[in-house]
Amino acid sequence: METVKCFMIVLLLGFYHLSMAAPSGKEKSRRKTYIVHMAKSEMPTSFQHHSHWYDSSLKSVSGSAKMLYTYDNVIHGFSTQLTYAEAKQLESQPGILAVLPELRYELHTTRTPEFLGLSKAADLFPESDSASEVVIGVLDTGVWPESKSFVDTGLGPIPRSWKGACESGTNFTLSNCNRKLIGARYFARGYEAALGPIDESKESKSPRDDDGHGTHTASTAAGSVVEGASLFGYAEGTARGMATRARVAVYKVCWTGGCFSSDILAAMEKAIDDNVNVLSMSLGGGMSDYYRDSVAIGAFAAMEKGILVSCSAGNAGPSAYSLSNVAPWITTVGAGTLDRDFPSFVSLGNGRNYSGVSLYRGNPLPGKMLPFVYAGNASNATNGNLCMMGTLIPEKVAGKIVLCDRGVNARVQKGAVVKAAGGLGMVLSNTAANGEELVADAHLLPATAVGQKSGDSIKDYLFSNPNPTVTIIFEGTKVGIEPSPVVAAFSSRGPNSITPDILKPDMIAPGVNILAGWSGAVGPTGLATDTRRVDFNIISGTSMSCPHVSGLAGFLKAAHADWSPAAIRSALMTTAYTEYKNKQKMQDIATGKPSTPFDHGAGHVDPVSALNPGLVYDLAVEDYLGFLCALNYSEFQIRSLARRNFSCDASKRYRVTDLNYPSFAVNFDSVTGGSTVVKHTRTLTNVGSPGTYKVWMSPESETPGVKISVEPESLSFSQANEKKSYTVTFSGSSQPSNRNSFGRLEWSDGKHIVGSPIAISWS
Repeated sequence: METVKCFMIVLLLGFYHLSMAAPSGKEKSRRKTYIVHMAKSEMPTSFQHHSHWYDSSLKSVSGSAKMLYTYDNVIHGFSTQLTYAEAKQLESQPGILAVLPELRYELHTTRTPEFLGLSKAADLFPESDSASEVVIGVLDTGVWPESKSFVDTGLGPIPRSWKGACESGTNFTLSNCNRKLIGARYFARGYEAALGPIDESKESKSPRDDDGHGTHTASTAAGSVVEGASLFGYAEGTARGMATRARVAVYKVCWTGGCFSSDILAAMEKAIDDNVNVLSMSLGGGMSDYYRDSVAIGAFAAMEKGILVSCSAGNAGPSAYSLSNVAPWITTVGAGTLDRDFPSFVSLGNGRNYSGVSLYRGNPLPGKMLPFVYAGNASNATNGNLCMMGTLIPEKVAGKIVLCDRGVNARVQKGAVVKAAGGLGMVLSNTAANGEELVADAHLLPATAVGQKSGDSIKDYLFSNPNPTVTIIFEGTKVGIEPSPVVAAFSSRGPNSITPDILKPDMIAPGVNILAGWSGAVGPTGLATDTRRVDFNIISGTSMSCPHVSGLAGFLKAAHADWSPAAIRSALMTTAYTEYKNKQKMQDIATGKPSTPFDHGAGHVDPVSALNPGLVYDLAVEDYLGFLCALNYSEFQIRSLARRNFSCDASKRYRVTDLNYPSFAVNFDSVTGGSTVVKHTRTLTNVGSPGTYKVWMSPESETPGVKISVEPESLSFSQANEKKSYTVTFSGSSQPSNRNSFGRLEWSDGKHIVGSPIAISWS
């Protein structure tokens, strides 16, 4: 759930001035937003960076005003909140072109819907009554029902199909549910059996969310429209979920000590009984066979009932084979970035500036350069550079900004450690483990995070200068960041360690710096020492990308009530994109190079195109049972997973490659030597108008040592729901120098493009 505030673009013709009627009385002291236009070329030489100049200019008229945004394209300058007198005073300074009252003509919706093009989809598919019949179930840490994201204004009666309940408990009553939040349950028996009774003085034994994670994911999937949402003014605008008219049902399965599989299965059981349409599960499954995986087992039952199950891929990237939740009946979601950032700058005493990110909003740093120290040199501990609790020496830290290395303990906790030792601020440097990926945090003191390269350069300055100094400049919210999206480094990657012939993740969706609803029981950092309370928070993870897809699945279900979970997933996968508008390949921030299907699956979701995909790859329960036979599962193993007696037909040849999946994972065994042939058979169902589709292979699919052929090369459909099959043959003659190669297969009738990623591996 993302936000951005829209300011009217003002064309500058020469020198503008503060042109408005002088207010009277209380209006004079009331703060309003102004756009400050700066003559960038007139920046005094004493400033090394224009943002530092902007910050100094603002501080000269107000000690408390903060920059909302900085601008560098439409104008040079910034926006801030000032009194009328402060605005007049600022206008009189050298280098100020104009100080203009904000002319706000429109508030855009949240950044994620805008980024995904959902404003266009609203025109294609108006939010009708069918949208409010969809129920999205969320298994997580519960819900904060007072959040404005769950206001039920404009919603009709609860759908007749709903069979769920609103359970009362600690700090939660039946009245906390409404026509938006139609169900709320909690499951703790497994947890209490393992760890003892829940301490109800510290944690609500009820659906109430004391953590924030569950409220964030639920509001991302289906939150109501909320105007004026932000985190301390960052990402300000109108917040909304992916499926704003869908109903929400919350199943609390995660507690302080974790999420237990017995509780998860019980919740999935109830969700199926309750008649949810989509299940969103931002929790990690294990890397075990499907019949041992509680999430996979529960998801199979849900799939049978027509429920799409969306799960997070995991945050163990960029390592290969790091995925969880890889069962083919689960929609597995990785994470990408948005085109929005929260820039801040580290300005060193030698005049150099380094870009970082931060969500700090509090008392500003003194308007001067401050002493700078490396944490490793201000500690007697061997791991002092990590700013672990109790490792910093106050006498060496007090009154200084401290550079801490990322790793082991929480990023925000490092800042708390610096603050407790008397430090005034923190620069958090990535190490090789995180590279250049930056995640914004609502720090407890002035702090910013920088990438590894910048961190190394800053350390060079620290170690070589006898009296290093620094300050941090916070620039607010900036949109239009390019390239975007890029695959997040933390997003778990393939290949699929359980079934290499099924490509995972399925797709990526926004998962970095996502704004959504939050619990009133905890601060934005989650630390016990954080006494701040917020209605919305900005956090990152595949936990955030998963509910995006859950909400989009609900969005598609409302438009196509007869589509199966597999058809909905197929529509999202085959219309996903892997290139930017300039035709450049989507990037992986972990490598700085083009991402691959092991990173992004089919690509980044495009819900507008998914509404009308043309063709889909559908799957039924029988197809998945055949898949289990292809895995050589025993009758016992199949029964434990599918809850039925089922015998594989001994006369039938089952192949994993025949599972009608919208992607291709091809595995050659180079040990055997010689030519290897792998065939994949697929069936397409027409969900659009009649037409003839022709196949196209991307140039990179022509991998040395591998020949790919498709038969037939043309498919003609004369009516809706008609099915046509084709076979792709992969012939490998010799192992190429690169063990992995990638490509793309597309079917097109000139109006639709039905795309499938290809991943070829040699073992």
